[in-house]
Amino acid sequence: MHSPISHQAGCEPIPVLYAGNIRVFDGMVISLLSIVKHHRGPLHIYLFTMDLRDIDPAFAPITEAQRRYLEELCQSVHPKSRVTLTDAGECYRQTLLHAPNQDNQYTPYTFLRLFADRFSFLPDKLIYLDTDTVLCGDIALLYEQELGDAEFAGVRDRYGCHFFGINYLNAGVLLLNLAKIRETGLFRRALDACARKKIFLSDQTALNRNAACKKVLPRRFNEQKAVREDTVIRHFSMTIVWFPRFHTQNVKPWQVERVHEILHVTEFDDILNDYLNRKPCFPAS
Repeated sequence: MHSPISHQAGCEPIPVLYAGNIRVFDGMVISLLSIVKHHRGPLHIYLFTMDLRDIDPAFAPITEAQRRYLEELCQSVHPKSRVTLTDAGECYRQTLLHAPNQDNQYTPYTFLRLFADRFSFLPDKLIYLDTDTVLCGDIALLYEQELGDAEFAGVRDRYGCHFFGINYLNAGVLLLNLAKIRETGLFRRALDACARKKIFLSDQTALNRNAACKKVLPRRFNEQKAVREDTVIRHFSMTIVWFPRFHTQNVKPWQVERVHEILHVTEFDDILNDYLNRKPCFPAS
């Protein structure tokens, strides 16, 4: 894996967006611990959340105390780092609350990234990460990729590219050209598609279908199988096990015992041990 890369203190913060509720706070901690391990420069972390406890008691939003905890974590490495918490619930309720894709294999929070173009404080170029991603290298390596006229850049989906076209991209790691997306209306078209009819892997498929121009990145920026020498981001996405019995498995980084026992992954033990040591002191949810 990559060694940490040093950056000058005066450089601009790298913007990173996460979306979720209190149930994935642990994933945010692990992902951020991995980012600051490899990136010593400033970060601006944006958190999209919403309160949907009227739909499911488990759908409680990320709290201000949790935002402060993540900000202190980032500032322990660089004092100019910031974490901004945004309630995107009104956008979701107006657009997708009663849509056919609200009930699927993922939570409603996966749609929140598609509202990024509606918030003017977000920069024109932005990284989006799922909360089950762990960095193996400097996040600047992704942010520095040129986008040109592409609305977004991503890595081919491990399974989807065999069934939905070779350039069907996984939406768990995205480099977003928000300036272009605001111009083309990509996110609004994708949301409109999700609001009208049931779509398999709804927001990801809608993004791929509606993109006018997207850029395919090398596998190392969203490794969905196993860490290789050049891996920058390891994504703990759902995997298919073919033998001896066909089934799917979905092991997340915060499920530390399962990471060891099922995936036999030990490359992130320093980060996971740090997470486990911190967990008793997490803010009450």
